[in-house]
Amino acid sequence: MQSFKPFYIARLPRILFGRGRLNEAPALIAGYGRKALLVTGKQSFFGTPRWQSFTEALAGQGVEWRHCTVSGEPSPQLIDDTVGRFRKENIDVVVAIGGGSVLDAAKAIAGLLPSGDSVMDYLEGVGRNQTYRGPSTPFIAVPTTAGTGSEATKNSVLSVQGPDGFKKSFRDECLVPEYAILDPDLLATCSPELIAADGMDALTQLLESYVSAKANPFTDALAWSGMEAVKSGFFPAWRGVEPEAGEGRAAMAYAALLSGITLAQVGLGSVHGLASPLGAFFPIPHGVVCGTLVAAATEVNIRAMQTREPANPALVKYAQVGRLLSGEPGLDDQQARDALIALLADWSDTLQLDRLGAYGIAAADFRHIVANARGSSMQTNPIVLTDGEIEEILARRV
Repeated sequence: MQSFKPFYIARLPRILFGRGRLNEAPALIAGYGRKALLVTGKQSFFGTPRWQSFTEALAGQGVEWRHCTVSGEPSPQLIDDTVGRFRKENIDVVVAIGGGSVLDAAKAIAGLLPSGDSVMDYLEGVGRNQTYRGPSTPFIAVPTTAGTGSEATKNSVLSVQGPDGFKKSFRDECLVPEYAILDPDLLATCSPELIAADGMDALTQLLESYVSAKANPFTDALAWSGMEAVKSGFFPAWRGVEPEAGEGRAAMAYAALLSGITLAQVGLGSVHGLASPLGAFFPIPHGVVCGTLVAAATEVNIRAMQTREPANPALVKYAQVGRLLSGEPGLDDQQARDALIALLADWSDTLQLDRLGAYGIAAADFRHIVANARGSSMQTNPIVLTDGEIEEILARRV
């Protein structure tokens, strides 16, 4: 009989999933009031015919709207400037329609509109270490990509890039969206390069939460379902050949959602521990970090556990995932772990994800990166890695 240890599940959004569900958003928005702040990317939704029909539907519901755009990963300055700009507009609801950066920015904006506080009051590790008490403006998240799972989390990830930069979270359960609306049709405008990077982000989040030191049966079931969706849908979505691509986009939207739910509950691992300083110090997209490092990080984790913690349950879990993704259920545990490492490396190559060196990252940078990689994600890695082991992950992908 399976042993069930105590666990805690944090707040989740109400979820609307399926093709065409965006059409339900205007009525939901109207339920929160008569003035909405729409946060989008510069092109992903705002630059499409859907924008006009969406705003016309809002008007039909009697909703006024204000609009701002987010380009690239959001900074604390962007959040503070936007809050200052709209603070006196009496915004009733914030609606984000875009990729992970758009959702993260809107989440922070919604959280700070009522008070007008600076996000630096609350940003973990680099802020003023004040306790956020809310309330947040009601927030509705509509992802147009399938990667970060931000629509299901309490985290708003903000960055300042450069040698002394940082990538940190403003997080609180008050920031969880009221609704997450997932319409796979919105992914149709994503380029193959974006689908590749985002898909590897979602897969990495599912894998890392599945083997997390805090994993539990609830999150394991969701992570497993998400990885099944990745197996069936990732490459059809990436290849873009209809009608398989449409089903693939739906599978990846579902997988990304589950990856957000599981990471929010049990944390991540060494790939995301490294993603924080890499994304802060260098102009490397988050999904590329995940896709280029996940094979090496998985191999280093497995070897470290086999050497120091051979009874670690994550070793069995890695084997289970190897059998799932390879489609070879008859493999023994060692063969399955080897197959997983080989498959992850092959996917990175097939998707043509850049190596670290393409963004100016060199061996001379490793010590600085590793020194800043011990954040919350690294703390739930299934085994504590040495500095040398973390450097090895980087060295494999320069």
